[in-house]
Amino acid sequence: MDVLKKIFFLGLSAGLLSGCQITYVMKSAKSHMSILWSRVPIDEALKDPRLTTEQKAKLEQAKEARDFALSHIRLKPSDNYTRFSYVDRPYVSYVVSAAPKWKLEHHEWSYPIVGKMPYRGFASEEDAKAEQGSLDKENLDTYLRGVSAYSTLGWFEDPILSTMLSSSEQGLVDVIIHETTHATLYIKNSADFNERLAVFVGNKGTEEFYLAKEGADSPTVAKIKAFNHDDALFSAFIGPKIQELKSWYAQLPETERQEERRKEKFKAIQEDFEKNLLPRMKTEAYKRFPRLDLNNARLLYFKTYMTDLSDFEKLYASTGNSWELFLKCAKTLESAKKPEDGLKELLKKIETSSVQEICRS
Repeated sequence: MDVLKKIFFLGLSAGLLSGCQITYVMKSAKSHMSILWSRVPIDEALKDPRLTTEQKAKLEQAKEARDFALSHIRLKPSDNYTRFSYVDRPYVSYVVSAAPKWKLEHHEWSYPIVGKMPYRGFASEEDAKAEQGSLDKENLDTYLRGVSAYSTLGWFEDPILSTMLSSSEQGLVDVIIHETTHATLYIKNSADFNERLAVFVGNKGTEEFYLAKEGADSPTVAKIKAFNHDDALFSAFIGPKIQELKSWYAQLPETERQEERRKEKFKAIQEDFEKNLLPRMKTEAYKRFPRLDLNNARLLYFKTYMTDLSDFEKLYASTGNSWELFLKCAKTLESAKKPEDGLKELLKKIETSSVQEICRS
């Protein structure tokens, strides 16, 4: 489907929405179209005087990462990340998420094609802050963050963005693999599962990229392994903490719901982390966690991206570290009511049966 047909399709989809949704979709489409129209081949981008020598080196690295994602990880071939777009702002999108104050449950928005999502993105920081303000007035916890990249899930040919070049070379490789995973497999109405899958593939794929490129003795490989170690450690910590808080909310009588008690719970999580987990960390990736202004929306961000990563590690190991078989197994979860639960059931089956048989295409 060419770009004009896709724009027409988005217009039809917007016609099915409410007035505010139409405004949002059309503004988002306008922003994305401006990015698409400004795309240039990477070879041309390498001559752009606005880019530094370091940024141009990252562009070359991005090309290698894309090739690796397709050939080694066996992600879906496409023309994504074969072109470049310059974005004249610090972030390509500003994302708002929200949650009730006394329930660990995503506030969700509905979209054409992808279904319900636990966040809403804006090209303008002012628009994002306005949305956050409206949600604050509804007495919801909110969290606003800037993002450097996003995937259109194969609907468009996603370019490398100038905002993506603000990260390290390793971070850029991770982003390319992460977003290409979204374009390969994305289960409707299952944002948490989709993000965790992409986080795992991005982390593991980046490690394997540098292992192939620089060898096992590379300091870069050691550094990436240290970051992946800390992600796994944090994932194992934050999942149970979120579940404990969820249970506490469910059992707490309305008459005992004071904001001070919530803050005490948040502080206890951070103190436990600082005392028992931080000393075991190999990097400074989570050093700010004890000082974050925690609320339910921010905790659910960690839930979306970081909980249960070990389940994907177990699945990958059970396939003999075969990305092709791993992705086939993940694809079998498309029909599951909750893919996270489906993955746990799949792992149980694999304990007593052949993974090749269970995940055959």
